[in-house]
Amino acid sequence: MNKADIINKVHEVLNTTKADAERAVECVIDNIVDSLKSGQEVSIAGLGIFSAKKREARTARNPRTGESIEVPAMRVPKFRAAKALKEAVK
Repeated sequence: MNKADIINKVHEVLNTTKADAERAVECVIDNIVDSLKSGQEVSIAGLGIFSAKKREARTARNPRTGESIEVPAMRVPKFRAAKALKEAVK
């Protein structure tokens, strides 16, 4: 399933135009991204928790050349699945 499939499902459920369904999906995604950018967690009951994790700077190796490179510290997105999601997937 991709974003277009999600938009089609929202369109079917809400019985609105596809443009309205697309705006609704975009709004949800944009709000999740904005919250993560500002350092907040996003918790969706039954689905899980989106958060941003700090990854420390490290030295990595280019597998092609064997050359060592420095990877700077950065924040990366993280998702922890809720128990209900885990059980549903089993």
